[in-house]
Amino acid sequence: MSSFSFSPSHDGDFSAGQNSNEQLSNVSFLLAFVSLAVTLFGLAMLYSTSYGRGNSLFIKQIIWASSGIGLAVGAFAVGYKRIMSYSFQIVILTSVMLIIPRFFHPINGAYRWIKLPGGLSIQPSEFAKIALILFLVNYCVAKQSIINSLNGFIPALTAMCAVAGLVFIGKDLGTAFLICCVSWIIFFSAGVRLIILTSLPAIFLPLTALCLKFFDPERWSRISSFLDPEKFADENGYQLWNSLMALGSGHWTGLGFTESKLKAFYLPEAHTDFILSIVGEELGIAAMILVLASYFIIFISSIYIASQSKDRRGMLLASSLASMITLQALINLGVISGIFPTKGMPAPFISYGGSNILMCAISVGLILSVAKNNDGSDNERPLASIKIKTDIENENLE
Repeated sequence: MSSFSFSPSHDGDFSAGQNSNEQLSNVSFLLAFVSLAVTLFGLAMLYSTSYGRGNSLFIKQIIWASSGIGLAVGAFAVGYKRIMSYSFQIVILTSVMLIIPRFFHPINGAYRWIKLPGGLSIQPSEFAKIALILFLVNYCVAKQSIINSLNGFIPALTAMCAVAGLVFIGKDLGTAFLICCVSWIIFFSAGVRLIILTSLPAIFLPLTALCLKFFDPERWSRISSFLDPEKFADENGYQLWNSLMALGSGHWTGLGFTESKLKAFYLPEAHTDFILSIVGEELGIAAMILVLASYFIIFISSIYIASQSKDRRGMLLASSLASMITLQALINLGVISGIFPTKGMPAPFISYGGSNILMCAISVGLILSVAKNNDGSDNERPLASIKIKTDIENENLE
């Protein structure tokens, strides 16, 4: 005969749940705090890189950063579930936006920007990264039972190729590569068979190399010149060589804030893709370690939030966005240190550029919304206040 015992609401399981919720809240606060701190650090470094040459870039970045905070709060308030329900419309809209720059004059040989009134511009490829993540995560979860079949996987692969292809045509090789990497991570996390995943880079990497070599020789020469930047210091290796000079001259403590020697005349685009080179020159290796630690904290806290998700969409979304931000940071660091070929890849939260900072802010807002969905305030939390035991279970335990 079964007997029932009722435990008080403060039993061990419920206490563990409370501790888990408190830990999740602490991690969410840490993510928001570090993201804001890195953004403010980026504003300070932008002020330094433009020091003595006017404050127009600095003022524009303040506007973008403030807008980013507003969008992050908006994404957090609306919630990832509601936003993801429009993922198809969002990815279509951003795909159209990727075509619009072709109607503007190229900037540095690339079609990446849409000009706005007031001297501002946006880079659709930054928003395409989030849009594609939203779509692929939503699709892979909805089609989880057939994602390993051709009927299930081909639509997802087509979406990735379409978005990455439009970005590639706009001559943004770095972002196209990042989109493919993050898509691969989503496919892997969704359970796509390894034989399919290993075949993707085996097909696309040689194809991309052939396209660059025969149809874009300038970018192909950039890729080949990074192997010996000193030899090509006056040609395609100019940026990389001066970036290495900046990093090497800073030592541990740097030359001092605003005291960079290379930002004015020797290092083009010092306020965008190579701003971390100026960080190394002015503030030294110690500051670079702090930047790396900040990116690591953002990644680990986001992965923790993903691991606590009770919803598969939330888990995949938070981990994918964390991977995107982290991979972008690693690629940027690899470019300025000569590990990777020179390509347009801004440092998350730090480089000048409205689209970059908006993308990072929206990503953090979405990750925090995943944490909010798991804080125990919803109805998915089991009733831990009642504990039921039967005589049979007690006998088995004995």
